[in-house]
Amino acid sequence: MDSLTIGAFAKASRLSPKALRLYDELGLLTPTRVDPLTGYRHYAPAQLERARLVAWLRRLGMPLARIREVCALDAPAAAREIRAYWAQTEAAHGARRDLAAFLVDHLSRKDRAVNDANHCLELRYAALSDAGLVRPGNQDTAYADARLLAVADGFGGEGAPAGAAAVDALKELDTRAAQGGLLDLLQDALDRADETVRGFADSGTTLTALLWSGERLALVHIGDSRAYLLRDGELFRITHDHTMVQSMVDEGRLTESEAASHPQRSLLVRALGSGTRPAGRLPDLRLHDPRPGDRYLLCTDGLSAVVPDEELRRVLASGAEPGQAVRTLVGLANAAGGPDNVSCVVADVQEGTAAA
Repeated sequence: MDSLTIGAFAKASRLSPKALRLYDELGLLTPTRVDPLTGYRHYAPAQLERARLVAWLRRLGMPLARIREVCALDAPAAAREIRAYWAQTEAAHGARRDLAAFLVDHLSRKDRAVNDANHCLELRYAALSDAGLVRPGNQDTAYADARLLAVADGFGGEGAPAGAAAVDALKELDTRAAQGGLLDLLQDALDRADETVRGFADSGTTLTALLWSGERLALVHIGDSRAYLLRDGELFRITHDHTMVQSMVDEGRLTESEAASHPQRSLLVRALGSGTRPAGRLPDLRLHDPRPGDRYLLCTDGLSAVVPDEELRRVLASGAEPGQAVRTLVGLANAAGGPDNVSCVVADVQEGTAAA
């Protein structure tokens, strides 16, 4: 059979001409001949098998860069790579399924008795910050008291005071006096913090914090520091990284495993004081209903980037009191090379003594 025109090849492979042009540009599916006068692409019938494989892999959601690698392998190796990709995909879907279940449970709770009980809850907490083994100084901030849990990861020439200023902006909030407009109160505080941080030349900071309002916990998050919740032995990440690489994962352009080793994995798309924030790139703000027995972890990426989530869960579920837990977590980060400053806060929600 003679070569197929792009139209005929598109019909036979079930790929659109637009997709075929893209795959040609990426070197994924190169035509056998391009007419020098018209620029019209022609394909060999033997290329149909590869084209169909590309189409199937795209339906699986595999990123194009990984498809290129799979297509370069022999059949047994390609099968192993597809099996590995699908195992990673199922694991990622499982984590998102667990988070979805947590959110459904959180949003479905309408029983006022639970909120009334929260008046008798209190936090037991500990915070620890360490320079790590590589950085000459520590630009992290970790803070915890009965009303505020916070970590900040400053960057730039004045990263340390920038992070401290962001946390200071939350310390003075009287959350008990503004129950109805707590999120508005927080947004105002963050606007002031952002203005203050902008005063530090070429510097900025992440900020992840939980504020106890007397009834609920209010989450504040911007950047790539993280907050986790251990509930009934299961660990949930309750923040979403504001990084370029995470955006690429969200768009399906990278897998989670590719993101973990990406050279730009620390490039932030949201932070305080890092220039004008485009619309839609404001801090995340939301409320959480705590339960007795909940354990929260806040940490900078000096911990989360080098210690796997399963290790975090193991430490948090061990029953160690918060002070011991933060020391163990910092120790694990340093045992993994301590490439960055590492800070964490661990807080337990427990029954308190009701006011008379």
